[in-house]
Amino acid sequence: MVKIGHVIPDFELEAYHNDEIRTLRLSDYRGKWLILFFYPADFTFVCPTELEEMADHYPEFQKLNAEVLSVSTDTVYVHKAWHDTSKAVSKVKFPMVADPTGNLSREFGVYIENAGLALRGTFLVDPDGILKIVEIHDNSIGRSAKELLRKLQAAIFVREHGGEVCPASWEPGKKTLKPALDLVGRI
Repeated sequence: MVKIGHVIPDFELEAYHNDEIRTLRLSDYRGKWLILFFYPADFTFVCPTELEEMADHYPEFQKLNAEVLSVSTDTVYVHKAWHDTSKAVSKVKFPMVADPTGNLSREFGVYIENAGLALRGTFLVDPDGILKIVEIHDNSIGRSAKELLRKLQAAIFVREHGGEVCPASWEPGKKTLKPALDLVGRI
């Protein structure tokens, strides 16, 4: 299973993206920030609200050199059908990854074995492929794209300003902290 501070494994996956079904690899996104946005299933209740909100903020993620991959255990054909029929999901411009075997979901620790679905899991990976943020929710609780954007901004700041760290609710332009050098690894 993936761990914070470690390089994520590479996977080859099918995705529905820009009206096409295509194959992609997680390593295709090296050099960019990568957000893996796991959700339980297409044609559900909370999931379209999350995907619509991510779609609304997608240009902001792109401006920060980040790519979003939404992931569920549905097939690419189900993703296409949902994208074609849902007003909310039709806004999605990022790849919708299919994980029908559950292998990717298992590797990231969000697979529910007895249901064949994923928990709501968000994973932020830096441009070197190193996992920086993990957030896993019960499937009854939706996530906030705005908060994820703030976390991405904080991760970028920390990467670009070695030795500085971001306090709770930090936003760009606000004060950061400079811990003593011997404490940086134990923050």
